[in-house]
Amino acid sequence: MKNKQDIELPTIREILKKNNVKIHKSLGQNFLFDINLTDKIVNKSTPILSTVIEVGPGPGCLTRSILKKEPNVLFAIDKDFQSEIMLNDLKKIYKEKLEIIIEDALNYPIWKLGVPPRQVIANLPYNTGTKMLILWLKYINHFDMLTLMFQKEVADRIVAKPGSKQYGRLSILTNWLTRSTKLFDIPNSAFFPPPKVKSTVVQLIPHKKPLYNVTFESLEKITQMAFSQRRKMLKSSLKEINGEYILESLKISPNLRPEELSVLDFCRIAKKAFDN
Repeated sequence: MKNKQDIELPTIREILKKNNVKIHKSLGQNFLFDINLTDKIVNKSTPILSTVIEVGPGPGCLTRSILKKEPNVLFAIDKDFQSEIMLNDLKKIYKEKLEIIIEDALNYPIWKLGVPPRQVIANLPYNTGTKMLILWLKYINHFDMLTLMFQKEVADRIVAKPGSKQYGRLSILTNWLTRSTKLFDIPNSAFFPPPKVKSTVVQLIPHKKPLYNVTFESLEKITQMAFSQRRKMLKSSLKEINGEYILESLKISPNLRPEELSVLDFCRIAKKAFDN
């Protein structure tokens, strides 16, 4: 009997053609079809944990690479009903190991799927990837690893360090809760249709506990205030909360600009401003 990995499956292009799949630009759909790259993504995501969640599987190239590693269960969630049709061949082979969910991941509690340890491996839609990440960060204690593909510009913001132009709200929220690493870039030619922007795979490993004891809402609020006027000094952008007094009480110069502060600095400011 053939192994599951050896069973002949139609190519991704054949699946799209056979099912007369329509590409929805509104859903940010750019299907990854290079199996060598999807295998590389999954190999970087090892060890494969009990529950794996994939968002936006499309025709299932990354799905195939994940299933080859034999997770206990893979939940593939997609807003596009066509995904269920495209994944039909895989479902016949992997049966109970593959669960297909037709829902909008922005409105679905993926952190409740399966049992821990739990990880996400996904090529996220360009138009909603940042929103999804911020949502999942609020429930980060439910995940053990996230390996996610974003457009390169977003990935650069996620891993950015203080002092860089990319450093901002997304960098701070992510690195307060996780250790972020840029893994590798993906060429446009690996997608159908090829996107105009470059893509990058990022891996997030949650800290055992946040770097500082502050609420998500407070840190989100203070970073929004600071970086909405990033060219201004902090004493100006935080004026409405008496920022100059708060900064001086924390021995932080009110004349600094937001990109000059560390993640820990922002946590301390948020705690002082909103959590006291």
